[in-house]
Amino acid sequence: MDKQWAAAWIQHPDFADQSPVDLLHKETLPPPPFEHPVQLKHHHALFRKAFKLEQGASCKAPLLLDLGADDYYKLYVNGRYVAQGPAQNYRFHYYYNQLDISPFVIEGVNVIALHVYYQGLVNRAYNSGDLRQGLIAELKAGDEVVCQSDGSWTCKRLWKYGDWQAETVGYDTQFLEHIDNRLDVPGWNLPEYDDAGWERAVPLAQHDYALYCQPTPVVDTYRVLPQQVTQLGAGRMLIDFGEEITGQFSLKASGAAGDQIEVRCGEELNADGTVRYQMRCNCEYREIWTLSDGEQILENYEYKTFRYAEVISSRTVIDPGTVSAVVRHYPQLEGRYAVFKSEDPILQGIWDICERAVRNCTQESYLDCPSREKGQYLGDNTVIGHAHLYVSGDPRMWKKALHEFALSSAVCPGLMAVVPGNLMQEIADFSCQWPMQLLTYYKLTGDRTFLAEMLPYAEGVVAYFSRYQREDGLLEHVKEKWNLVDWPDNLRDGYDFPLTRPVSDGCHAVMNAFYIGCVGAVQEMKDILEISYEDALPDLTEAFRQAFYRPAARLFADAEFTDHASLHANVLSLFFGLVPEEAVPSIVDLIRRKRFSCGVYMSYFVLKSLARAGEYGLIYELMMSDDEHSWQNMLREGATSAYEAWGKEQKWNTSLCHAWASSPIPVLIEDVIGLQPRSAGWDTWACEAKLPSDLRPFTLELTVPSGRIKLEYDGSELTPVLQ
Repeated sequence: MDKQWAAAWIQHPDFADQSPVDLLHKETLPPPPFEHPVQLKHHHALFRKAFKLEQGASCKAPLLLDLGADDYYKLYVNGRYVAQGPAQNYRFHYYYNQLDISPFVIEGVNVIALHVYYQGLVNRAYNSGDLRQGLIAELKAGDEVVCQSDGSWTCKRLWKYGDWQAETVGYDTQFLEHIDNRLDVPGWNLPEYDDAGWERAVPLAQHDYALYCQPTPVVDTYRVLPQQVTQLGAGRMLIDFGEEITGQFSLKASGAAGDQIEVRCGEELNADGTVRYQMRCNCEYREIWTLSDGEQILENYEYKTFRYAEVISSRTVIDPGTVSAVVRHYPQLEGRYAVFKSEDPILQGIWDICERAVRNCTQESYLDCPSREKGQYLGDNTVIGHAHLYVSGDPRMWKKALHEFALSSAVCPGLMAVVPGNLMQEIADFSCQWPMQLLTYYKLTGDRTFLAEMLPYAEGVVAYFSRYQREDGLLEHVKEKWNLVDWPDNLRDGYDFPLTRPVSDGCHAVMNAFYIGCVGAVQEMKDILEISYEDALPDLTEAFRQAFYRPAARLFADAEFTDHASLHANVLSLFFGLVPEEAVPSIVDLIRRKRFSCGVYMSYFVLKSLARAGEYGLIYELMMSDDEHSWQNMLREGATSAYEAWGKEQKWNTSLCHAWASSPIPVLIEDVIGLQPRSAGWDTWACEAKLPSDLRPFTLELTVPSGRIKLEYDGSELTPVLQ
């Protein structure tokens, strides 16, 4: 904990008699026996507190508000929106935000007003369903406490967004919001509002949170206008924002109390030109807005991912000029964000859909998708963290994500697959990638202190999996965690090992390649930190070859009992340096034949394994290919954000916004353009380009720890400049 609080944690009285429940458990074990009170789910509550700034006091800038809430808050000061948060995390390392509210206050009476939401579901999006609700707030001018949360704060449950009977979408990811403006509380966040009829907040004598200042900024929110608004007929309007966005749809309407407007959102259109609100990704974005009298604004609390909206109403007046969306994502810091401009429209299109996926999926955490799950997955972060660090020039989010997964060792030393959230999921392949991610983060930032702090967790991952070692050191029967290989399962290239849950008895190549890579990453960290160890790699490499290498074919088989050589077994063998020199050409030929006979997540390893083999031409060929399994296929299908699978029909519940498909960003920078750090943190760097002959002119600007790099390629010569 990084501060001592004068403030109390306060709750809405609905939760005063509830005892918090710890929901963390191993996935293979049953959750704690607990039946959540249904009436406390989908709980919206308003909190407010007036305070007075004497003449001159407001000049004691900055006025810093330390603010945490469970599950989530939206903050208003004197009626003006300020921020929302916090990022979710376990209660033993729960975040609060520090916000400078100086621009929002005045001399005299002010009010801090908070809309606090407790969802009450167990999912990947929130650490909820545990009956922990409320907020803590402390406002200081210098060392003086100006206002703090205590029993004098007032609160009121808000029924405008519906109750616990509302439908949920995704995997119980969020409640739909059938907003009823007749149940609104107009002016509740203004200083002059009379809250005499509200209840008093209940301060807790003690709470079980360990509170830490969130190491990343709150999400950016801003309003965008649609690209096109079309009247589909009487009372029916189609809105196109031109690209996939993450946020809330908004409009103004005038009507009479009880009038209803149907709002449908989606990522694509049906054949008849209407919005496909019954989305492929298992979300049905159809909500009813009930009006009060007069003019009013549609304001959702939760966010969605969508491109299109359809508004249906026969009785109300809607001004098309008021239609907009409130977009949200991790801040794009001016002067730090990457800029890529290519004269090749295909390459530019691939960069754009990958960058947009990273932007849309980087919220308070890295999300696999901002729709169906809103979950931060460990394996996805191999791609997302790497790509986001380049496009954002900001290492804080990746560092935060790495730390959050380290904290999941409290549940299992082998780490959880999705963090935060109270839904417990474990994937062996993903756990073994965490040390590799940490090492990549170090090489791109030079953060040696963090590397040393995290090393024990990396050692814990190795120790956890070593329990499954047989006599030769290889892993077998890794049953406590899901053995994924790739996803969806129809894109595993016929991998010949039963990937049941729990996995079949036996020893298979992908699991062991990831494990050996994990061991190698930990050993490399110890080299960096000058820590002695016994080198385990030679024996593990030899055992791997003895088990899976087929000398006649010069390829690696999926398992000991088969000769089937999948793309996955061979790509990972090459990626982790397990291949004898004479087999490299055979594996490259296999990749050339099979191409992307895998999921988009595995494409990162395909392309990076080719870089290890020096096959830069094939990297560019695959990245730019127009195969059915390619980023060009996404562009052909109208993608404005990279998909979860190579095409809309290639998975039964495809998300059309999935950042694990963004591998072209780090691959283009590091392996096509050839920009690499010579030392950790880019103190010195090199641009050893292996540019393909058909690469057209481009410019790329990136932020690295040592400065801003600009690269210009005119079609024949690459000019790098460190600014």
